[in-house]
Amino acid sequence: MIPNLSLPILLIVLLLIAARKLGRFSLPIWLIMLAGAMAALATGDITPQEAILAINPDVMIFLFGMFAVGVALQESGYLSQISFRLFSRAKNADELLLLILFITGLLSAFLMNDTLAIVGTPLMLYLARAHEISPKPLLLALAYAVTTGSAMSPIGNPQNLLISLGGQISSPFLTFFGALAIPTFVNLLAAYLLLRWKYGDEFHDRPLTHRPQEISDANLTRLSQISLALILVMVAGKMLLVQAGLDLRLTYVAVIAALPLLRSPRRLEILRRVDWQTLIFFAAMFVLMESVWNAGVLQGGPEGCDLDLESIPMILLGSAIVSQIISNVPFVALFLPVLQNMGTSTKGMMALAAGSTIAGNLFIMGAASNVIIIQNAEREGETLTFMEFARLGIPLTAINLLVYWIFLH
Repeated sequence: MIPNLSLPILLIVLLLIAARKLGRFSLPIWLIMLAGAMAALATGDITPQEAILAINPDVMIFLFGMFAVGVALQESGYLSQISFRLFSRAKNADELLLLILFITGLLSAFLMNDTLAIVGTPLMLYLARAHEISPKPLLLALAYAVTTGSAMSPIGNPQNLLISLGGQISSPFLTFFGALAIPTFVNLLAAYLLLRWKYGDEFHDRPLTHRPQEISDANLTRLSQISLALILVMVAGKMLLVQAGLDLRLTYVAVIAALPLLRSPRRLEILRRVDWQTLIFFAAMFVLMESVWNAGVLQGGPEGCDLDLESIPMILLGSAIVSQIISNVPFVALFLPVLQNMGTSTKGMMALAAGSTIAGNLFIMGAASNVIIIQNAEREGETLTFMEFARLGIPLTAINLLVYWIFLH
């Protein structure tokens, strides 16, 4: 009998993503993940039929729609105008960093972190060029902000939505904000202090000059504004529906928001510029993770151990660590029923939300939004290496976990 090789394949994939370079060659993340999925298929650890069924169509359609809106915002010139309105009050690079962390962090709680990662990456690169700042601290600020900020809302990220709908949480918005808002803002401040310490030389005292950019395509700008307005209205509607125990699928939000762009004469150009590589990454990740799940190694882990799985520290730490291996959404889907069967308190559910979310600050693979940011940046000739991310991510995550433990204890 041929042993299941999916777990070793996953470990090799993670090591290659961490290294990213073989000699003079730099391997893109999407290609590494695709190779891992193909290896799982080649070894028979997952069948082609299982692979197709493993790919989550809701996630793929959501990302496609939001990528299309992001392309339109950038190509029309409207994204630079949004940047001017949001960040023109920053007198220097130090204040700009603060605004990026707290504005994008707050927005991610309502627009979902992956959405902010999509539209925020070109914005960070634009700000870096406009103000002669290294893009690395701004990209890191975006990554940490959208991850951290999304923790305090039931619609900030997919795993929180899963917890709010499946964890018997009464009044999800009040519960999440009541338990996690203050520690989340404390953690955003911690991210600012760490970035300021590490990249202090980049934050010069020279006054920033903010210049509004001209709209390059008035028609595409108008359609982009309609798309953005639709997103805001539907997210507001989703918040009300969640409070009423109903739901508006994010797939519908993304598809309806992208529909106005079909009227643009540049629709084919928009389709060509959609980040297809990141979509390939996600499809391949679903296949490889399903293969790992089929190996049966993970299913018996939670129930078979002697640890106090209901304790707040164990939920926080376990969520952050295991999410690096199987990603935070599959982890929550696996662990949520276990906690429910144990009758875990609401605080325990909030610890699950905080720990699985903040896992994205530890390593690149801890959150899908990190991959989106890096993939989009690499299309523009910039990147973040595994070590650049982890060098700040490790101490930041330790602080994050401590802060959430103090507030949830």
